[in-house]
Amino acid sequence: MSIHSAGVAPERVCDDRIVIDDVPADDDESTRPVESIPAVGLGAPAGEPYDWFRRGTELLQQGNAAAAAELLSWASRAEPGALSIREALARAFYDSRRFEDSAREFRAITQAAPDDDYAHFGLGLSLWRMRQFPMAAEHLAVAAAMRPDREAYGRALRQVRATLSAREDAGLPAIGSPDESAEFPPAAS
Repeated sequence: MSIHSAGVAPERVCDDRIVIDDVPADDDESTRPVESIPAVGLGAPAGEPYDWFRRGTELLQQGNAAAAAELLSWASRAEPGALSIREALARAFYDSRRFEDSAREFRAITQAAPDDDYAHFGLGLSLWRMRQFPMAAEHLAVAAAMRPDREAYGRALRQVRATLSAREDAGLPAIGSPDESAEFPPAAS
């Protein structure tokens, strides 16, 4: 499921979001820019960060999430406090199945703007894909409480809670491991 197939906020990327220039620089992984992308300068795409953002969001809307993530990473590196860029980058990472990167970007947004319901939703979906079900449920519950009118928020929360209940009934830990078999219930050993 694409993060914007839930019917929420693809257009939010182009709205007049507040850009926070003084995002706290701490050692928390969630606030670091993508480290695999070289510093802006040598090898940077043509144009300015805003151009990269616009082209990246166009690529994302066209379904080319991997290319969008690459371009939006450059924009995020140049403008780390621009939450609209980070949101677009998080969505591109999610749609590229880079869930840890997506979670990191959405987490940074929730820390800078705790009232951003969409960031909590995106973080919850990313954590869900990473099999971090309790934390996913927490962020999805926050999003659903903030915006009870968003059906996708409540639906995702119900699904994660059902997964937690099924795992408990099967005697599985609440947090899944990446190497868990897709077989459910697990085969007896």
